[in-house]
Amino acid sequence: MPGTIRENIKPGLHVEIVQKQDQATDKLTPGIVADILTNSSQHPRGIKVRLATGEVGRVKNIIA
Repeated sequence: MPGTIRENIKPGLHVEIVQKQDQATDKLTPGIVADILTNSSQHPRGIKVRLATGEVGRVKNIIA
């Protein structure tokens, strides 16, 4: 499931995000989605979310 489509992302989902400061290195941060911050139905660089730990970034992978 691509992380670029908002309907694929739900609170409680385990995902990997890339944070703003890690965009150049593509370092991924795993976590659980707490809030969905992107309002549009899709975004080419990934839906922006806040993890349960408070980190914010764009979804790169959804972990099943």
